Amino acid sequence: MGNTLKKELSFIGVFSLAAGAMISSGIFILPGIAYASAGPAVVLSYFLAGILALTGVLNVVELSTAMPKAGGDYYYVNRSMGPMLGTLSGVMSWFALSLKTAFAIFGIAELLGLMLGFNTTSIGLVVCGIFVVINILGVKEAVRLEIVLVLGLLTLMILYFFLGITSVEVSHFDPFAPKGMGAVLLTTGFVFVSFGGLLKISSVAEEVVNPQRNIPLGMIVAVVVITILYVLLLVVTVGLLPAEQLQNSLTPVADAAGIFAGKIGFYAISVAAMLAFITTANAGIMAASRYPIALSRDNLLPKFLCVINKRFATPVRSVLLTGIFIAVALFLPLEVLVKAASTVVLTSYILANVAIIILRESKLQNYRPSFTAPFYPWMQVLSIIAFGVIISDMGLTTLKISLGIVAVAMLLYFFYGKKRADFESAWVHLIARVGNKKLDSYDLEAELKGIIHHRDEIVFDTFDAVVSRAAVLDIEEEIDRDTLFKKVAEVLEDRIGSGREKICELLEEREESSSTAFIPTVAIPHIILDGENIFELVLVRSRKGIFFTNSAPKVGSIFVIIGTQDKRQLHLQALAAIAQVIQGKDFDQQWQEAKNENLLKDILLLSDRRRA
Repeated sequence: MGNTLKKELSFIGVFSLAAGAMISSGIFILPGIAYASAGPAVVLSYFLAGILALTGVLNVVELSTAMPKAGGDYYYVNRSMGPMLGTLSGVMSWFALSLKTAFAIFGIAELLGLMLGFNTTSIGLVVCGIFVVINILGVKEAVRLEIVLVLGLLTLMILYFFLGITSVEVSHFDPFAPKGMGAVLLTTGFVFVSFGGLLKISSVAEEVVNPQRNIPLGMIVAVVVITILYVLLLVVTVGLLPAEQLQNSLTPVADAAGIFAGKIGFYAISVAAMLAFITTANAGIMAASRYPIALSRDNLLPKFLCVINKRFATPVRSVLLTGIFIAVALFLPLEVLVKAASTVVLTSYILANVAIIILRESKLQNYRPSFTAPFYPWMQVLSIIAFGVIISDMGLTTLKISLGIVAVAMLLYFFYGKKRADFESAWVHLIARVGNKKLDSYDLEAELKGIIHHRDEIVFDTFDAVVSRAAVLDIEEEIDRDTLFKKVAEVLEDRIGSGREKICELLEEREESSSTAFIPTVAIPHIILDGENIFELVLVRSRKGIFFTNSAPKVGSIFVIIGTQDKRQLHLQALAAIAQVIQGKDFDQQWQEAKNENLLKDILLLSDRRRA
């Protein structure tokens, strides 16, 4: 057993998990309850919820591409704001996705209960057990099931729209917002749970192949497609069902299908609803179970929860724990279930927005998302305000449940995690930057570096090994090249077993033959030594610049290469690698702003260059 998850999710897998997690009770059960609150303007409520979800998902995508780790939003909240708020985020997200999954299983139980006449709670417990077993057996199996179900579901939803739109009665939309825009906004918060599945993809980001491309593409396409489908389906549903029937229906889409397609339509949409509930429940257990893994890896929960079963390559214990909680949640009232899940999802999005601001303002060098959320910081600030307003309108009961979840998270942290968690957060870097104090270390940067290696599948070559052991000179004062060469010789003397005078002499001879300051701000002095099996690199950063020639500007970035003739191939490889790196975007700025020697090396080690 280990604690590493395999990369098995492609674009279609990401899209199917995100879409399948969203399409469920939110469209097949909720519209009737939501219509009772907003009237025909429920169409607008769903559209606004989709827009809010898109603004939230843009931030989640940035964070997920920068840190594609199990636990998703928990992981980046933890690394940006510290273990206390990280624990809160992880527990709340686990609760939210588990509650949403329970909501989907409730829908399955309702439909099966109507058809078979059995007790819905008993059916729900059996269905929950089935999905737990599927997720224990393997990720591939669960995702393949998800893809097939989502494609079938989308086909049925599109057919519903095209067959039903011709029978829509426009009079059903007048008056459009009988209870005012306040009710529309309140309903927006209520139906936001319909988009809560988007959080699920960030929680399985560690298992995505090529996350730089597949996470942004899969999540953004999913939320756009599902928002459009929701609006189209609601236009048909509101336009077909009389107001009294719609506001009292727990199967509104199926009822509307019965109007234009008879029993066949009703049963077809009932099948679609069943598929939707299955996709949400399947994806929900998979995603929710990744939160205990992430908390466990960071010692905020017991270590046994992050163990991955060797036979199935799945987190069996975490899946079982999640399944037990979902089973308990099936006993909650439906409306409370929806509001609690929506509130927790909204809170998670607020934390994601705050995390973006902290991570960007901390100026972490190795925070390198492949997708950046637009309109920073205005979109993040406005999103925090909008989500906060919606939460404030969710009601006292929902607030009590949310506070209960907060209390559980805080108890876990103070009585278990606080004593064991030991890692650095971006918040420390931000304080250090604002206060101009040396409070930060390399720990978080090193962790982010490891994530980039895993994400980009970087394979170290010989030059990377040279960089890792290279000497570094960080020079604050303004000096000339002779002084520089003396400092380099002093550093290399013990490494290569050659005297300082000889090293300085060779460097000067090389410089006299032709200047190595071949672009305005970079110099690459390189010499061949007698002997064999010697190759050394010295990285130099000069804050105020070094004079190489009277005719050239001062140089701030110097790479000194010294090797024997038998290392000629490595010599050429190093020259080529450095040439690629210094042509990168903003290289000069990154080199001058790097906080320490390790980060200077990381500029080379994490560079997007061809590797031998």
